[in-house]
Amino acid sequence: MQCGYFEAGLCHSCTLLPTPYERQLADKDAKVRRALTEFGTPDLQWLAPAASHQRDFRSKVKLVAGGTPLNMRLGILGADLNVQDLRDCPIVVPAIRDQLPRLARLIERMRIEPYSVKRRRGDLKYVIVTAGDDRQLMVRFVLRSRRHMSTLRTHLDAIRQAVPTIRVVTANIHPTHAALVEGPDEYVLTDEVTLPMTVGRTRLQVGPRSFTQTNTRVASALYMQVASWLTDVDARSVWDLYCGVGGFALNAAAAGVQDVTGVEISGDAVEAAKNAAQHLEVAARRVRTRFIAADATKWAREQSERTVPDAIVVNPPRRGLGEELATWLNGCGAHHIVYSSCNPATLVEDLAHMPSYQVSQGRIFDMFAHTRHVECAVLLETQ
Repeated sequence: MQCGYFEAGLCHSCTLLPTPYERQLADKDAKVRRALTEFGTPDLQWLAPAASHQRDFRSKVKLVAGGTPLNMRLGILGADLNVQDLRDCPIVVPAIRDQLPRLARLIERMRIEPYSVKRRRGDLKYVIVTAGDDRQLMVRFVLRSRRHMSTLRTHLDAIRQAVPTIRVVTANIHPTHAALVEGPDEYVLTDEVTLPMTVGRTRLQVGPRSFTQTNTRVASALYMQVASWLTDVDARSVWDLYCGVGGFALNAAAAGVQDVTGVEISGDAVEAAKNAAQHLEVAARRVRTRFIAADATKWAREQSERTVPDAIVVNPPRRGLGEELATWLNGCGAHHIVYSSCNPATLVEDLAHMPSYQVSQGRIFDMFAHTRHVECAVLLETQ
């Protein structure tokens, strides 16, 4: 893939860009397989990687705001603490990339001063854009204070006229000078609160603070692979721990699992999952779906042995499950566990606490082409 920013030395986020994509994928696959060798069964079935498109794949972008109120830049922060504009980044999906110049002009019209890390002054820190179904967008303006919320409200009609595909607009308040993308307070400025996004066989409802994979096509492959494993082992009941907006749980239900329970600490994500479940066409099969706002480890430990399902799906953050939950899973009695991991190193650490299970199948999912980041999912069965 050709990238003018990379070739000009302006952005090196895609560190593997000079490496042929087939080599990138093979190296990632081999690395994860080596890490998991000792945990696999003798007849371990390792599936072909789920490849990414080489361009036009990133469906969520977090753009640093820079420049001046009359010459807006949207991109990344360089080593010199100035912002390099990346509005033509080739890995971003066209639904977003085509609208970034219009968004930049809108911000200039609103005269919102971009935040300067050097001077620690200004108001607009980031613009976060997510693409959903039918090229619809969710746009989040990360601001230092509430001072410009009235400006955004006043210009809301102008924003929609300039970018008709915008569905959700929010203001996130991030007052501190810290290496965090967003702050604790979110204000939805539109009547619509969530962005419809079809991932796998299910239309999810994505809220402003909901976690979503940045590569919708590869995420669909991941969700459908996990649903396929669950139906192949005839799992009739499933827990989805760290369920987010319900991607694994709802795809499992759509595939025919009769009883699914999702657990997620974010109340907003749970409400979004419940909303999506209402639109899931599973009523004729009498599928039962539940979504619970709770800490996954605490909730699991509070359940009785009689309620443990046939299979459990876990999708923890990069830090992994941790010893407490991994040890509990080791003795829980579920016939199968599916572990979806964005960090193979912590996956291996967790598997060391789960000797009752072995890896029977596995696959990598290349969510971030041209980088060293790799995601994988493994099907575990009792020994």
